[in-house]
Amino acid sequence: MSLLNALNRMSASLQAAADHRTQRQAATDKAQSKATDTAADNSSGNTDSVTLSAERARVFKPQLKIQHYKYDIGQDHAVVKETLRHKLAEYELNPATRIGVEKDPGGKITLNARMPDAVRARIEQDLNNNQQFKSAFYRLSVNEPALEFVDNVMKLNHAYGVKNPLLDSITSENEQFNGLQDLVHRYDTLRRNVSAQQVEAAGASKPYAFSYNA
Repeated sequence: MSLLNALNRMSASLQAAADHRTQRQAATDKAQSKATDTAADNSSGNTDSVTLSAERARVFKPQLKIQHYKYDIGQDHAVVKETLRHKLAEYELNPATRIGVEKDPGGKITLNARMPDAVRARIEQDLNNNQQFKSAFYRLSVNEPALEFVDNVMKLNHAYGVKNPLLDSITSENEQFNGLQDLVHRYDTLRRNVSAQQVEAAGASKPYAFSYNA
């Protein structure tokens, strides 16, 4: 009887040990499975993040509001054109007279037009004494070249799919920093820093001139 009891106790002990090993193995397998799932999730998340970042970089195109920029300088255009129209009428000149308005190195406004020298000199004096005209013309001399550059490059890009690194250098991925004055500032910096060949190729080397009746 005691032998039977001893065998029963031994059997129970072996069964308990086996059950313990089974539970421990199950716990180990569960932990490994969880770690594998976590690593897979992290890998998937990183892949998605990289993919999204690459996608954003690939599809980014600056939303430059060309028509809005043109509207911004439209008032200055109107001031300059209307003043020149009045001057032609005031001095009884042909209203279709072609006039080029420029700045000399000293910042003085000069005219390039077919008219008597004495009349041209008087009109130039009038324009240089007209603060509204001078301010409008000076703003145009800064804003219009930058806008013309951006407009031309974007037309080429749209027509032929041609990217221009100079345009990329003056635009921002943050749309709120692509206002006209932002572009003008970066364009001016670009003109000062890039090589003469690049500036000429970009059409940025010509001195500004306002053309009337041209």
